[in-house]
Amino acid sequence: MRQKIRLVAGDALIVVDVQNDFLPGGSLAVPCSNKVIPALNRYVARFAKRHLPIYVTRDWHPADHCSFKTEGGQWPVHCVADSQGAQFASELVLPPWTVVISKGIRPDKEACSGFEGTDLENRLRGHSIRRLFVAGLASDHCVLNTVQEALARGFSVLLLRDAICAMNVKPADGRNAKTEMVRLGARSIQLKNLST
Repeated sequence: MRQKIRLVAGDALIVVDVQNDFLPGGSLAVPCSNKVIPALNRYVARFAKRHLPIYVTRDWHPADHCSFKTEGGQWPVHCVADSQGAQFASELVLPPWTVVISKGIRPDKEACSGFEGTDLENRLRGHSIRRLFVAGLASDHCVLNTVQEALARGFSVLLLRDAICAMNVKPADGRNAKTEMVRLGARSIQLKNLST
């Protein structure tokens, strides 16, 4: 039987982009995205119980962001700063000390990764974080990019596969993204792999 993973000092949870526009009914809804929220809440509770850092990233775009189709980009308008669509899912239960990382705030930069154009790395280094537990939306876009950047910066990454969901513009995108993250060095786990 595989040894359980124990949460320790130096660990942090990163929840990627669980925002209204990516949920059912949103302008850029990720299929089945609402189904990851119960699992995310269980992970959040585990980290909160041990007083370990929790970071949540969010798209926080200007109205003329380069990723929007109206500006020549790939996506419909989504997660415009201060809009209802940019708010976190109401069912996501976060402790008051959760750190919010806003990305994609420049109109000319897409910024899929939680590290791009943010102070996330400095915050993690400042708290001596070495191991990241990453979950959220969408696994084939912003989760993938965040994991890639984290690994490139020397962090250990555990991908919470029961708390991610893919956009799947092409049917295999989600599966291919998971394969790529593991190939790069991320370890794929589920809640049952954590010690209680």
